[in-house]
Parts: sequence; C-alpha cells; structure tokens
Amino acid sequence: MNKTIKIVAVSDLHPFPGNPFSVREDVELQESVRDYGVISPLVVCIRAEGGYEIISGQRRKAACEAASIDKIPVFVRELDDTAAIIALVDSNLHREHVLPSEKAHAYKMKLEAIKRQGERTDLGNTPTCGQPCHKSRDDVASGESGRQVQRYVRLTELIPQILKLVDEGKIAFSPAIEISYLGKEQQEMLFSVMETEKSAPSLAQAKKLKERN
Repeated sequence: MNKTIKIVAVSDLHPFPGNPFSVREDVELQESVRDYGVISPLVVCIRAEGGYEIISGQRRKAACEAASIDKIPVFVRELDDTAAIIALVDSNLHREHVLPSEKAHAYKMKLEAIKRQGERTDLGNTPTCGQPCHKSRDDVASGESGRQVQRYVRLTELIPQILKLVDEGKIAFSPAIEISYLGKEQQEMLFSVMETEKSAPSLAQAKKLKERN
C-alpha cells in the first residue's frame, strides 16, 4: 500500500463526492484539537481538480476550521475511484454514531463499487490498491450478514421525509423496510397521514400496506 504523510492546508481538503456520512458538531473533539492539535492524521486521496478528497477525517477537518487551524497532517493514499469508495465506507462505518440513512447509503455505495471492481478485466486476481476483492453482500460489512446489508440498502428506497423519521427513531427499522416497497406517491400519502395522526405504522400495519401495493 502506497501511503505517505504530509502537512497540507485545511483549505486544500475537499469532501469526497457522494459521501453519505454527515459531519455533526463535536465540541469535545474541537476542544481536543484546539489544545493538542490533530493527533491522528486524516486519510485522503489526490483530487483530480487539485487538492485532496477526504477518505477519513471530516470531523477533524471541521474541528480545525472551528479552532482556526490552517494546517493539518494527512496520509495520502493512491487509490482509484472504486478503491477510494470502499476505503471511505470501511473507515467511517466504525464511527460511534452512524445513522440508519448513512449506513444505508454507505452500503449501497460500497456494493456498487464492489460490482464495478468485479467487472474490471485488468485486475486478474490482484486486489485493487490494497483492497480485497469482495465477492458478495456478506463481505460488505464486518459483523452484519448479507441479508442485513440488503435490508439497510432497502432504506434508500424511502422518500427523504420518511427516511428522516427512521433516523430520528420515530419509525422502527423493520416497518421502514416494509414501507420501502411502496411507490413514492404511496409513501408521500402515508407520510401525510403520519404527520396528521402523529403516529407511525406498526410492523403488522406496514406489512399490510406492502401486501396491498
């Protein structure tokens, strides 16, 4: 694995395109960075337009900006687009608080990258840029089955308003999976009813809605 460490300007760091993981304010991290600097370097890859794209370390960059720190240590990794996506997902799924929507979009993103990786004919049996050649959904997430990964991916079929309710814990995971099989218009109607009645369907109710679809 080709990886070097260097000090770069915070302004040269850019979000990775399509990164499903949001940056939430972390006061404790901001105070740590202000007092001790960035102890663990960010992981980045070279950006075609100049600068670097962040693979791991969005919160550390945000903490530097809050503390008016303009230089930051990074590990620069040489990755193609597919390997960069896999590295991005793998390095962020282990965060302490990952929303269901973040995990859903991350798994989908990684599965699509793995599929592209498998379709390439120039790889032979050699992993791309140090990344293992994954074979199935069972390889996508450590500790979760392929079936559970696919259930998370189903959440990406929810309209944003309902997916937000899942993140907020106002709709349980299993009913949300059943609702994801409804068409967009049906989901919008359901959301309107939930807003009016201030309640969410149970698993049994969600299954009935799916069966009627």
